[in-house]
Amino acid sequence: MEDQIKAEFIKSDFTLDEEDEILKKCLTFCINYKLTPSDLVSSWEIYYLNRQLNEPVVRDVEMEGFLQHLQNEQKEAMNNKEEPGLHIYSSNDVDMILNGEDVDIEETILHTPISKSQNHYSDSLYSTPQTNGNIPSSGKPTKLITPFGRRTDKFVVKFSIDNMPNTENVKKEDDNEDQDEDDIIRRVKPGKRCSLVVHGSGPEIGCRFMYDRIADRFNALETQILKHATALVSSGQYEEPVDPTISSEKSIFTVGMICCDGEGHLNEKSTLLQSSAEHSGGQRVRIELHHVSQYSIFPGQVVGIVGHNPSGHCFIASKLIDSIPLSVAADENLHPAKKPALDPESLSINLASPQRELSVIIASGPFTTIDNLLFEPLKELLAYANRKLPQLLILLGPFIDSEHPEIKKGTVDRTFDDIFQFEIIRRLQDYAEYMGSHARVVLVPSVRDANHDFVFPQPPFDIRPPDLKRQITSITNPGMFEANQVKIGCCSVDILKHLSGEETSRIPKDGTPSDRMSRLANHILGQRSFYPLYPPAESVPLDFSLAPEALNISLIPDILILPSDMKYFVKVLSLGERSEGEQPVKCICVNPGRLAKGEGGGTFVELNYYGSPDTSNASIIGI
Repeated sequence: MEDQIKAEFIKSDFTLDEEDEILKKCLTFCINYKLTPSDLVSSWEIYYLNRQLNEPVVRDVEMEGFLQHLQNEQKEAMNNKEEPGLHIYSSNDVDMILNGEDVDIEETILHTPISKSQNHYSDSLYSTPQTNGNIPSSGKPTKLITPFGRRTDKFVVKFSIDNMPNTENVKKEDDNEDQDEDDIIRRVKPGKRCSLVVHGSGPEIGCRFMYDRIADRFNALETQILKHATALVSSGQYEEPVDPTISSEKSIFTVGMICCDGEGHLNEKSTLLQSSAEHSGGQRVRIELHHVSQYSIFPGQVVGIVGHNPSGHCFIASKLIDSIPLSVAADENLHPAKKPALDPESLSINLASPQRELSVIIASGPFTTIDNLLFEPLKELLAYANRKLPQLLILLGPFIDSEHPEIKKGTVDRTFDDIFQFEIIRRLQDYAEYMGSHARVVLVPSVRDANHDFVFPQPPFDIRPPDLKRQITSITNPGMFEANQVKIGCCSVDILKHLSGEETSRIPKDGTPSDRMSRLANHILGQRSFYPLYPPAESVPLDFSLAPEALNISLIPDILILPSDMKYFVKVLSLGERSEGEQPVKCICVNPGRLAKGEGGGTFVELNYYGSPDTSNASIIGI
């Protein structure tokens, strides 16, 4: 059947990137979902159009997303077969059934729903398979157990990096850990509280947005170009930039932003350079990259270029500089007033612990599966954190996912704020109370959060009640903070996926193949921006009146968290060379994957940082 699948893809003008691997997965899809090769390719075409993929290439990295698309199609097909007039059970009905309440369903339908405060979870944090509230316990009929609850591989280590990540000592674990500890409830001993300091000045709670003007966009792009030009000149390696549109036979240096000549995908023939208004009046000129042996560019990227323009219409590049030199100290650019400590003890903790050490668990939403709003993956994660005792728990949205089928269709009987407070904040409050005063939780919102402002950059969540703020902290999206002097940068927008769809590159034929994910992540640090892509993806509500300071990466983080729909990874990035005798700056880049995928579990990351990336451990764990 693999040959038939391949023939159908070719018939529809698609090529296969990693043919053997893709055909094996497609064969599995056909068997599991009883599809013919023609049906499978038809589903792929729908997925291809919905994701707005630019090239007619079937890539292995898209298979997980395609699988979720097939699952959604199957579920919709099942829903369409439902008989009219049947009662659709809500979470309230499930509550009443599980609690053994004798309530007439018809009467419930005709009357106002009962108080939401009587309906929310009252479960235990650590006995994850069993509950006192909404989630089915092991004593209930098995037909009420969700697909997530029936999974067999729990907390399997997918990949790990142990002590020497710079040599890419990555190993795959096939054996599951002993799960006996899941059933042990033990009182947490008092631990060492980590310090927490927020950097930067992002949007504040209640800020005005959707008021950006054309002037705001122009000023933001102009400022970005001028900052790069100043940084490149300050490094002492380059001269003052000049106008690239003026014809000249001699070699010159210029700085500008990469643009695409048209609405299609950027390529070598459609690349333009827009210089600053100060140097060229903002004019654009075509770039010839034929003489550049290696490059990686995307729209919105600010680059320095060495070359000449003999005709005045085409700038022939001989060298391309795509990042700010590290000799320009980023740490000095951050004003002390923009580093407020969240609590008075932070200063004393910093003075008492010069060694930068941190244990952290990182997870990204969605935090519930698509077939319900029981938030079982989140509950399992908190139970795991109760056993492992991390100093810091970092959770990135979406928390109340606007793409969830029940949220999308409006079938929930609670407000989004109520769901957030009862299912997320209350669980975290119970976790913090059980762990003790040393527990810290950081929340990062997402543009997909139905209960939060749809704008990027985003203000933090308004955490209620206020007394939780000493242990549960929300930061802006994107955001930078320090924990035990370890600098951490977070952005919940899928910039890796967006860059992947827009980037074009050339790799020398005789050179070493580059790691594409590392290259994309390096762009974020090299451009000193959490979102260097322009124009932004259609799903990103970028507000330029808020963007300049909030998107700026003022210092190189030790840990960079970039959750993405693309495959999970933990990589050590090496950022260029400093002056002679100094080592390159290194950063651990983490894509924890999604905690919930379809009706099953996803992945999260457990990381132990000991002074530097070269002496740190990290594991990607399946929930």
